[in-house]
Amino acid sequence: MAASTASSTAPAILHAADIHDTEGARADLYGLLARLWFAPPDAALLARVHAVARSAPPAPQTDGFLAMPWRGLVDRLRATSAAEAAEEFDALFVSVGKPEILAYGSQYLAGALNQTPLVRLRSDLAVLGLARDPARGETEDHIAFEFEVMRWLISGDDLAVCNLEQQRRFFRQHLQTWVEALCDSVIDHPSARVMRDVALLTRAFVQLEAQAFDMIE
Repeated sequence: MAASTASSTAPAILHAADIHDTEGARADLYGLLARLWFAPPDAALLARVHAVARSAPPAPQTDGFLAMPWRGLVDRLRATSAAEAAEEFDALFVSVGKPEILAYGSQYLAGALNQTPLVRLRSDLAVLGLARDPARGETEDHIAFEFEVMRWLISGDDLAVCNLEQQRRFFRQHLQTWVEALCDSVIDHPSARVMRDVALLTRAFVQLEAQAFDMIE
């Protein structure tokens, strides 16, 4: 992701060579989750996840906290075709009317799209030097976009903004406040299969991140 533009379609996924690098693994997991929330996994992504899963589980790990939801997602993806994943994703998130599930912060924080939480987010992104790619249809408060911001804050080269304090501030203000509620909506939806496991891993990862940020105060 360029310093001036946050993209929720970056193909960041886990790299086996970096799996024991805690910060690199955090960034990779944010990238993978951003990709899975933005669009259904295609055949290439399914193959890549399978290959990496044979090498190692995701890091960071705290007493195996991510191990079970990670294994559940990998097993689900191994049993799912790209066509099946696309059909499920469309049923949940795509509709000519109102989709079954809206993966936007404003929906959970304000009860409707394009509300004050989005305005605040855009203001904070401007301070960081980030902006939405106008070619992308999703607004900045989509979970995939916000996860990509976190990935950039972890792995970016500009230490003036890409640092632990900025990560903590962004996470607490723009993710911790609503992502678990989104995950619960997906987990409870009767049509969710792949996305249920994506939501379970996301919820566990967000809980782990919240605990880690609390410890550095």
